[in-house]
Amino acid sequence: MPTTVYFASNRLLTGAADTVASYGPNIQPPTASDAITYGTAFVDGTGLAADNQGSIVSIQNTNKGSFAANVTGDLSAAGRNLLVFIHGFDNTFEDAITRAAFNREFLAASGMAGADTTVLAFSWPSLGQIVSFPVLDRDYRHDQNMARLSGVHLMTFLANLEPLLRAARANSNRTYLLAHSMGNLALQSAVENWFLHGNGNAALFDAAVLAAGDCGFDAFAQPNLAGLAGLSLLSPRIAVYYSSGDDVLKLSRVVNGQQRLGQDGPDHRTDATAFPPAIFRMFDASGLNDFNRDFLKSHQYYRLSPTVRVQIAADMTA
Repeated sequence: MPTTVYFASNRLLTGAADTVASYGPNIQPPTASDAITYGTAFVDGTGLAADNQGSIVSIQNTNKGSFAANVTGDLSAAGRNLLVFIHGFDNTFEDAITRAAFNREFLAASGMAGADTTVLAFSWPSLGQIVSFPVLDRDYRHDQNMARLSGVHLMTFLANLEPLLRAARANSNRTYLLAHSMGNLALQSAVENWFLHGNGNAALFDAAVLAAGDCGFDAFAQPNLAGLAGLSLLSPRIAVYYSSGDDVLKLSRVVNGQQRLGQDGPDHRTDATAFPPAIFRMFDASGLNDFNRDFLKSHQYYRLSPTVRVQIAADMTA
């Protein structure tokens, strides 16, 4: 049975909104009133054991500016735990949607109460290029710039989603955020813009999981709610997953000239005043060898390691 992924994307369309190939690597103008395309994708062939992402077999209910009315009604139905997923760099639109489906399935397979979710993916315009050293800097910088510029769109998506998240929590359901890799940079920009645009504190999520974050390790140490400093005002629990064995982030550190959040966690992570244990959980995945690791997969431990999968489900549902 196909996995349903509700999505929003600020990719500039090059064709019909119900066609996968229309969602390219360019960004909608940030001031466009209909900059975000919403829709529903159906993914078939997801396989956890074989790391099969599957493929999109259909896109339906597309709409500009908000979810279609029937989709909003469906998402508002009682009994739904909601997971918002933000993908990392090197992802096409289909990669982002199928990865969201994969994540939904591994969380549901944990068997933990509350980890069976309806997934909503935000797909920002990554190139989806395979990392290769001659073009790494060019392609990486493209994605990095797109992630930053997507902050306003991601903020708008979260603002549009807030009533649904609030309704879910009012019905005793749970709401979660999962950001991977450079998706943490897009999230950082969105959190900054949330407060810059006059939005106040909002309990959007029960828990936020930041996995293999490809943003600066000082993201939480910024003044005036810049960076990720304001995230604790949007989620009462935050889990940061990091690994010194993440080869992709080692390269990212060289490119950026700064340690990444996903390498050793945030700056001063052991300071209980800066990171109160009641809010923050740090998980070091450096020593895990329970998955088939290579250069790219070392950056995907959050979904490939059975140990980390179970821990993410536990952190979300605690």
